[in-house]
Amino acid sequence: MGAQVDHSKEEVTINGSATPLPTLPPDKFTDCLRNSPSGDAVGKGSFDPIQGAVCQAELERQKHVVMEACVNSNGDRSPPRVIQACTELLDRNFFEGRDRFPLFANRARAYFAQGDGAQALADYNEAVKLATRKERADLYYARGLVYAAQSNYDAALQDFSAALDANSKSAPALRQRARVYQHQDNFGSSLRDYAEAIRLEPKNAVLWSERGYVFLRNRDNASAVKDETQAISLDARLAWAYFLRGTAFGNLGDSGSASSDIKMAVELDPSLAKYVIIKDKTASLLLPPPPG
Repeated sequence: MGAQVDHSKEEVTINGSATPLPTLPPDKFTDCLRNSPSGDAVGKGSFDPIQGAVCQAELERQKHVVMEACVNSNGDRSPPRVIQACTELLDRNFFEGRDRFPLFANRARAYFAQGDGAQALADYNEAVKLATRKERADLYYARGLVYAAQSNYDAALQDFSAALDANSKSAPALRQRARVYQHQDNFGSSLRDYAEAIRLEPKNAVLWSERGYVFLRNRDNASAVKDETQAISLDARLAWAYFLRGTAFGNLGDSGSASSDIKMAVELDPSLAKYVIIKDKTASLLLPPPPG
C-alpha cells in the first residue's frame, strides 16, 4: 500500500495504518487543549499544565512515529512512505539547521530507490550544505551513485574522489570510481582503483571479476583469465565470471576451455545466452555490459 497524505485531515499513512500527525509546532498546544474538559477557556488566558504536558507528550510520540518512518533504520519501508514521512517533517519545520540533514539524506535515498534521480540530487545537495565534513563523505558517495546512474561520469568521478579524500580506505567508493574510469575508457586508473579495493577486500569475488572485465576490455586476456579464475574460486556460481573467462580463453585460442566456461555461464544465468552468436556452426561472443 502506498503512502497517502490528506493534509485536510492532518494524517499520514505509514505501514498501512493511519497515524495522526502533529497539527502545530511543539511550542503551541491550542488545538490539543481544545479537546480537554477546560478547552472552552483556551484563548482566554487559561492554561491547564497537566493537559499541556499530555499534549506535549502526544506531540513527541507522533513526531517519533513519523521520524522512524523517515529514517527507515530497518529498511522495511517503501520509498513512497519514506518520502512522505521525511517531507512531513521538513515541511512542518520540526527540525532546524543541521538537524534537517538526515531528513534530506534519507529522502534522497528513497527518491533514488524509486528512480527519481532529479529529486534525489536536489535533496543530496541540500544535505551536503548542512552536513559536517565527516558526514559529507557518505553523501558524496551516495550522490555519486545518482550521477553515475545518469551517465554523468564527470560529476560522479568528482563525488567519488571527494568521498575517497575523506576516507581513502572505502572499497565501495574505490569500486565505483573504478567503474566510472572504465566507462571513460581510462583503464589504467580503473585498474589502480580495483587493485586498491581488492587489497582492502581480497575475498570480494565481484571486485576480482570486474577487474577481469577491465583487463578484457584492455585486451589483456591472460590477466583477465587469472582474475576471473580467482573470482570463481571465491564464488563458484558467479555466472558473469565464467562468461568473461570463457571470452578471454576464446581470445587466447583455447576453444575447449572457452566452450566449457560459456556453457557453465549460461546454465547459471540463461540470460547470458543472448551474448552467444551462432552462425554457420561458428560461435562468436559479445562482451556483456558490466553488472549492476
